[in-house]
Amino acid sequence: MKKLLFPASLALALLFGNCARNPEAPASAAQNSAQPVKTFGTKITTKNAIAATQLPTMLETQDSAKATIAANVLEVCQAKGCWMKVALDGQEPMRVTFKNYAFFMPKNIVGKEVVFEGVAFRDTVSVADQRHFAEDAGKSKEEIAAINKPKATITFVASGVQVKE
Repeated sequence: MKKLLFPASLALALLFGNCARNPEAPASAAQNSAQPVKTFGTKITTKNAIAATQLPTMLETQDSAKATIAANVLEVCQAKGCWMKVALDGQEPMRVTFKNYAFFMPKNIVGKEVVFEGVAFRDTVSVADQRHFAEDAGKSKEEIAAINKPKATITFVASGVQVKE
């Protein structure tokens, strides 16, 4: 019995002793939370970011474009954060979804500045999809029922997003 007790107590002492000698772990976690941005999805570079309002001009001569966009969030899916909307000049707000649904946005980022990277493209959103999005956004039954025709729009699929805190 004594032989079994000694190795178990030694293992526990080593385990707890190792935790006590690693003071960097809590400090690095605190440093990460003190950063001015929070990243979702893949890490992106914000160096060449353009305003979302420039996308319609970019897509006048092509169906899609890879881009890094800076914008303010107008709306976020309140069901689970699976999309957000940002403003475009003279057009409906642009819906931003997330590549392969690999990540979601916090529901409380309306008004915050974001930078996201991915692909923008011209799209036609079906009545069923528009109604689904309206439901996710918490629209009334009357507003949802009023949606009755497909809509041409610009959509963006982001591989990564940075939210400025």
